[in-house]
Amino acid sequence: MYLAVKEVRPTENYQLLLTFENGEKRQFDMKPYLNNGIFQELNDLNLFKTVKPSFDTIEWANEADFDPEILYQKSIKIS
Repeated sequence: MYLAVKEVRPTENYQLLLTFENGEKRQFDMKPYLNNGIFQELNDLNLFKTVKPSFDTIEWANEADFDPEILYQKSIKIS
């Protein structure tokens, strides 16, 4: 079972600050994904900043989204 994303904040350096349903805050680095498929469009920082929670995960204005399990597993816990 995965944890749902409840809040997301983009940063200038293509990081996502995520808050999960258990209250845990984590940081996810999007840079490794910016050369793949629809995520290439997110190199435009203005588009990258359109990220928002959507259902249990996140979504951008170009309709790209991300698996919440990957967001959790590949992110780093922050205090």
